[in-house]
Amino acid sequence: MRKATIVYKALSDSNRLRILMMLKKQSLCVCEIVDILNLANSTVSKHLSVLRNADLIMDEKSGRWVNYRLAKSSESDDIEFILAQLDRQLANDAQIVEDLEKLTVTDRFEICATLPVKAKT
Repeated sequence: MRKATIVYKALSDSNRLRILMMLKKQSLCVCEIVDILNLANSTVSKHLSVLRNADLIMDEKSGRWVNYRLAKSSESDDIEFILAQLDRQLANDAQIVEDLEKLTVTDRFEICATLPVKAKT
């Protein structure tokens, strides 16, 4: 029951559902998700942590980015069922449609180029 509680709590937030629907289309880095959701980096990172702890997403380091993707069905027995349910419930939701449209024009190279560079101390 503990695993089910963690998964359903992870699904109880609209921003996390938005993230899952975007990751269903493609892998994304934090800056892309921040840009599309228009949320603070720390907020998005917290949402990603909750989804990762529920075994709904995975992260992979690629150069300067950490890419997030959906967990493969072999990594989480629940993922296929959950995604099918989300598709049925959310595919025509206005916010999801808007997010997926933004996803088609989001360019990580442009977004990350505008981020401030931390000074070395």
